[in-house]
Amino acid sequence: MNRLDTSIQYIKGVGPQRSRTLSKLGIKTVSDILYYLPFRYEDRSNFTTVSDARPGSLVTIKGVVTKMQNLRTRSGINIFQLVLDDGTGRVYGVWFNQPYMRKFFKVQEKIVLYGKLERYDKLQINHPQYEVLKPDEKEDSIHVGRIVPMYHLTQDIAQRGLRSISHQAISEYSRYLVDMLPTKLRARNRLVDINFAIRNMHFPANEENLKKAHRRIIFDEFFLLQTALALKKNRVKTKSDGVRHVVGKGLAEEFIRGLPFELTDGQKDAIEKIRADMGSSRPMNRLVQGDVGSGKTVVAAYALLLTAENGYQGALMAPTEILAEQHYVTLSNMFMKHDINIVMLAQGLDPKARADVLDDIKKGRADIIVGTHALIQESVEFKNLGLAVIDEQHKFGVYQRARLQDGQRVPDILLMTATPIPRTLAMTVYGDLDMSVIKELPPGRGDIITYWVSDSKRERIYNFLREEVSKGRQVYIVYPRLEESAASDIKAAKFMHEELKERIFKDLTVELIHGKMRPREKESIMKRFKKREISILVSTVVIEVGIDVPNASTMVVENAERFGLSQLHQLRGRIGRGQHESYCILISDAPTEVAHKRLSAMTESEDGFQIAEEDLKLRGPGDIFGTRQHGLPEVRFGNIIRDMDIMELARKEAFSVISFDPDLKNRENRFIRGVLGRRFNTAFNMAGVG
Repeated sequence: MNRLDTSIQYIKGVGPQRSRTLSKLGIKTVSDILYYLPFRYEDRSNFTTVSDARPGSLVTIKGVVTKMQNLRTRSGINIFQLVLDDGTGRVYGVWFNQPYMRKFFKVQEKIVLYGKLERYDKLQINHPQYEVLKPDEKEDSIHVGRIVPMYHLTQDIAQRGLRSISHQAISEYSRYLVDMLPTKLRARNRLVDINFAIRNMHFPANEENLKKAHRRIIFDEFFLLQTALALKKNRVKTKSDGVRHVVGKGLAEEFIRGLPFELTDGQKDAIEKIRADMGSSRPMNRLVQGDVGSGKTVVAAYALLLTAENGYQGALMAPTEILAEQHYVTLSNMFMKHDINIVMLAQGLDPKARADVLDDIKKGRADIIVGTHALIQESVEFKNLGLAVIDEQHKFGVYQRARLQDGQRVPDILLMTATPIPRTLAMTVYGDLDMSVIKELPPGRGDIITYWVSDSKRERIYNFLREEVSKGRQVYIVYPRLEESAASDIKAAKFMHEELKERIFKDLTVELIHGKMRPREKESIMKRFKKREISILVSTVVIEVGIDVPNASTMVVENAERFGLSQLHQLRGRIGRGQHESYCILISDAPTEVAHKRLSAMTESEDGFQIAEEDLKLRGPGDIFGTRQHGLPEVRFGNIIRDMDIMELARKEAFSVISFDPDLKNRENRFIRGVLGRRFNTAFNMAGVG
């Protein structure tokens, strides 16, 4: 048995009862405690005397408790305070509404207080961190006089207790740690060994050692993530039985030559890569990312036509019924001259029509099938699926996409997104996919001018909207929420719809669309809007991914500070689709600095890729990293923005390892395989799915 798998209860000072407490933190074995790393540190290496301490600074003061008392203010606040004397002066430790703190101290006991020093009528530290020094406390104590680790806790265990257990585990067991990284790889990247890293992550001798340890732990996290991605990418390319298409001639090439416009360089490059992918027996797993209106549909159409002319079925899956219908109409028009049977599996079909469509799919009479997530229901049986195109792929989970690859033959997968992906995320969450980027917009689209205005300009905005409608244009007005809230003054779509319809624009047709409507209701309203039967469409973010309405030239976004930057850019993409100059008006008094930066970025750039990078900087990686939903190793210490250089090193090494040793069977790589298998089983479960 691996000694690191020893139960935590056998470490000195733990036992059965304490092991049950530690299990609440996920600590069950020696290995668990070694890798249960501190989330922050306190530098208690430099003691300060009371006489030298400066109010407003963080201080570590060692002294003797000379007095303790519990007080109660007139307003009912309980105060416990003690007096610490270090021979040069006195400082008070103060705890509010924690009278029980008294039981942790004794008069004439030596203690250490750590915290921010304040001066009121006396020097005091409110709610200080503390350590009670035992009479035999050594100078090399793990609790004071050094950089001290601080851990996330649970009930019934204190910092001092967990720190002691960690120290005991390291003393007894760290020599059994096996470094998963080969010696040469560590040397190339100037990485310390894992024993040094674990020891100094818990109990750093100094700042320099802590930095080296931290760099190694971050590298390991990124390396495991990138190795999982490399394995997924390699397995789908080498272990799967894919569909090999005959490419370079036939209907698909004729379709491209017959287009009434010139493709952009990005479109040409994407089609060339798709041609190569589909001409191979290895399954395609490609993500095409392009800004709103960059012409991804033409690229998808080429791939669908190519699979159809090779005798296979192609499926196009969209996140909403409205968008699915738009794709169905667009493809039907594109392929009008070709003998291609396109069907749509819609929710609104009557039972007989649905049964007919399902039968066409099952018997292979349907060449191209368009739909929503309904396409991956068990009732849908493809005869010969060769290609699955997934539009706005981030709206679908990885397990939904996996359903399309359940058969014996793995179809080609083409993912599309109009949400530009920052380079950092392209290397992580989507790092196992082949990537095509369409940066240019086709000619003929009108400019979009973006304004950020305060709420005080509302009357001028309404007058401007009336002018635009008088020119025959249409308008979106978007609100962050549907219903009003008593606790907030944020404007709501339902209330404002009535206000706009009955008072401000009572001579115009003003309608409301929102996510709680039935699909048929939303579909009906969007059709009327496209037919110009509606002048002003009041909406929530349901239109973020919507249909193409070239005549809609103006969008007003209320309380714009409530939207994310990428979300604002996606909303703005609903306009500017015709030849008219378009206007995006962001109404906000921007109460925070982040909101100010976000709205400024919108007025300064229309480049979705630039905006995506800025969005990542403003939001940070924490709320958009999303590795768990992709079945990938979690990153806790690394920051994909701050640690981009380490990420790139880890990715290079991981993909190099897998290229030479695809199954991690070589002697020097077997420990990498062991760590991935032990810690991150899910990284292997979804191999082959982007």
